Amino acid sequence: QVQLVESGGGLVQAGGSLRLSCAASGRTFSTYAMGWFRQAPGKEREFVASADWSGGTTYYADSAKGRCTISRDIAKNTVYLQMNSLKPEDTAVYYCAADPLHYTIRIGRGQYWGQGTQVTVSS
Repeated sequence: QVQLVESGGGLVQAGGSLRLSCAASGRTFSTYAMGWFRQAPGKEREFVASADWSGGTTYYADSAKGRCTISRDIAKNTVYLQMNSLKPEDTAVYYCAADPLHYTIRIGRGQYWGQGTQVTVSS
């Protein structure tokens, strides 16, 4: 059974940092692109960041540029999202996704999805 399990969310004050993790199991994702998305209450899910299978090619939403870094540990089958200088508007459930194609991740149609981890940023 293929699973993506996110962790690392929580409550943090504005200006703080969090590091989200997404651990994959059930198969190897070494050839898959992976990405992070978020969904705030009452809003549509939106793209945050993605990385190709090697982690060498990455993309970020404008809201994430300069504040977030996506990385992956292929040996651990895990992808990370380091988030700094957090703002209250970053409050959302954060999801990771995996797909054989990086393009598919970038348009939000990953083959596999995690259940999400809540990030709450207080002002």
